[in-house]
Amino acid sequence: MTTASNTGGPGPGGPEPRWLSDEEQRVWRSYLHATTLLEDSLDRQLQRDAGMPHIYYGLLVQLAEAPRRRRRMTELARDAKITRSRLSHAIARLEKNGWVRREECPSDKRGQNAYLTDEGYEVLRKAAPGHVAAVRQAVFDRLSPEQVRQLGEITRIMTESLEPDGTGADLPWLR
Repeated sequence: MTTASNTGGPGPGGPEPRWLSDEEQRVWRSYLHATTLLEDSLDRQLQRDAGMPHIYYGLLVQLAEAPRRRRRMTELARDAKITRSRLSHAIARLEKNGWVRREECPSDKRGQNAYLTDEGYEVLRKAAPGHVAAVRQAVFDRLSPEQVRQLGEITRIMTESLEPDGTGADLPWLR
């Protein structure tokens, strides 16, 4: 629970939680609303214009930017911040569309690479302008250059906190 108005503690003998202040509560809810609406908006735009959800678009971008349009599945999961199971399902759907192909990893017989096909690259090339326009309209066109810098700094700090190096944290791509 994240409310400042809740006065109940966690139970007998437990420390009192550090409830959010009214301002923190306002900012937290605003952040949740904005990120939920942003993800929904980008997802709907990509479904409408390219027939794919936002997560698939992100995977295609990663592959397009990789050397020889290939990436290890474990790297894709890490960079997409998703579980290996969710990645496997997404890649299966992208394979069914002919946009991605799985290949055995030559350096590790247990691993697999995902490869962006020419068809997948073309779908991405056609989808990118509309997606960039949607991102600009929803985020960057509404922020000043200083706000863009601040947003970058804030999200970097949040990411470092949630993805600490060498801590054995329970991160999605490790599951």
